[in-house]
Amino acid sequence: MTDPKMEVVTTVARLTRQDAALLVVDVQEKLLPSIFEEERVRGNTLALVRAAQVLGVPVLVTEQYPKGLGKTATDVAEALAGVAAIEKLTFSTFGEPAFVEALKALGRRTLIVVGIEAHVCITQSVLDALSAGYQVHVLADAVSSRTEANWRLGLARMQQAGAVVSSTEMALFELLHVAGTPEFKEVLRLIK
Repeated sequence: MTDPKMEVVTTVARLTRQDAALLVVDVQEKLLPSIFEEERVRGNTLALVRAAQVLGVPVLVTEQYPKGLGKTATDVAEALAGVAAIEKLTFSTFGEPAFVEALKALGRRTLIVVGIEAHVCITQSVLDALSAGYQVHVLADAVSSRTEANWRLGLARMQQAGAVVSSTEMALFELLHVAGTPEFKEVLRLIK
């Protein structure tokens, strides 16, 4: 008989193209200028969106109250090549039924999460994803907040809740799995 006081250890699977989806949260033109290390977030988000296309990983994108905060940043929207943004008023993406339906339709159980703001929409989305049974990877170098302190606190909260906090390169190399392929060379150009 198992001791009920024993801590359960869970294993987090590596990222795979077959099970992962990229979630781009609220990378909007009016928000970006006030974000800590905005260029880092923008550049890594662009690399991830382009790499997702190369690797066949589906992408979902959200916009928080676009009437007030504007649409997805132009360069990111162009890289998304026709992926329609899902508008939301709730901070968590899971509060928007259209998002939940779109995610379920993908049939993926792992989310790679990027965007803004780390301590609000990202954290709340990640907490809800974890509660719904998803494995979640938050890419620390592709998320941020208006302040460095809130960015760091958001990352810590998500990690404590069970999210994997890693980086753009860590995620991409896990998804690639091997070197020497045409996909490897194409993705490598995106991050160099």
